[in-house]
Amino acid sequence: MNAQRVTRLLRSGLRGWGGVGAMAAVCALAVAFALLLPLTQSDGAASGGGQRLAHGTQAKAEDCPDPQNQSLSPSGGDGSTPTIDRIKARKDRRLIVGVDTNSYRWGYLNPNNVKGELEGFDIDLVHQIAKDLLGNPDLVSFKAIPTDQRIPAIQHGEVDMVVRTMTITCARLKQVAFSAPYFSTGQQVLAPKTSTITGYDKSLAGKKVCSAEGSTAYDNLKADRGVKIPASTDISTQVPNQLDCLVKLQLGEVDAVVTDGALAASQAAQDPTVELKGRPFTHEFYGVAMKLDAQDLVRQVNRTLENYIRSGGWQASYTKWLHPTLDQPGRKSDSATPPEAHYK
Repeated sequence: MNAQRVTRLLRSGLRGWGGVGAMAAVCALAVAFALLLPLTQSDGAASGGGQRLAHGTQAKAEDCPDPQNQSLSPSGGDGSTPTIDRIKARKDRRLIVGVDTNSYRWGYLNPNNVKGELEGFDIDLVHQIAKDLLGNPDLVSFKAIPTDQRIPAIQHGEVDMVVRTMTITCARLKQVAFSAPYFSTGQQVLAPKTSTITGYDKSLAGKKVCSAEGSTAYDNLKADRGVKIPASTDISTQVPNQLDCLVKLQLGEVDAVVTDGALAASQAAQDPTVELKGRPFTHEFYGVAMKLDAQDLVRQVNRTLENYIRSGGWQASYTKWLHPTLDQPGRKSDSATPPEAHYK
C-alpha cells in the first residue's frame, strides 16, 4: 500500500476538519507523507537569455517602490528558450515545482480524490504553466517545500520555480525573480471565536502570536510591535510551515495567528472554532518565484499568466477553490479579481 493511499484511508476516518485531535493528526500525516511525494532532483533552474522585449532586468529592492510591478514583460516566443530547452532535455522532462501540500484549497491532498493527487488554486496554475511550457499539464514533479525553505530551494536549484502563496517583496527581489502578480491579499489575524482579540490592534496586548519563519507576517509583527500593536505582544513563536500555527492555536499554545487573509479564510473553513479578526492591515500580491538569472523563464510564465487570466481560467479556478471561503453572500472579496500586471 503506498503512502498516498495510507494518507487517504487515515484521513477519511476523521469527521471533518474541526477539532484539535483531528487537525493535529491530519497535519502530522500531511507533513510525514508530503516528504514521499516525487522528489526528482532538478538539473538546476538554468539561467537563460531573454527573449525579445529584453529591456530591463529584475529590480533590486532599493529600486522597487511597488514590488509587484517589477517583473519582466511577457515573452512573445514559441516556448523554446535556454532554460526551457534544458528542462526538456532532462531524462525526466518534468517541470519541478515547489508547492504547499497542506493548505486547504491552495495546495493539499484531498482525501476524497481517488487518485491521491494534489488539488487547489496554486496547483491549477502549476498545471497551466506545465501545459504552456512543455505541452502537457501533467508533466510536473511536485515538491513539498516548507514556508522557510522557498527561497533556498530556488537558489540551490532544487526546483525550477515555487508556486506557494509567496508574497512579492522588495527584499525577496534581491534573492529570487518573480512573475507578475497572480493574486492579491492582505495580512489578517486568526483567533478563536471566543477570543477577546478584535484584530491587529491593542487587543493583542500580552497575547502570544504565531507566524511562519521567513514570512511577511513575521516581518510585519517585528516592525509593528510597539507601534501598531502593543510592545507586550509576544511574537516569538515561529514555525517552519504556516499551518503549524493553526495546530498551536487549536492546542492553546498561542492566542492568535497572523498570516495572509486568503490562507486564514481557508483555515477558518477547516476549523469552525476559529475566525478572522478585523480587516486586512496590508495589501500584498502573490507571484511565481524563480531564479534571478532565469529571465527567459520569467517571461514565459508571465505570458502564461496573461493568457490564463484572459481565457477565464483564473476566474474558473477562483470560483472552484476560493469563492466558498473568501466571498460573502452578496459581496465579493477584493481578491476575487485578478491583479492587473504592470511590468518594469
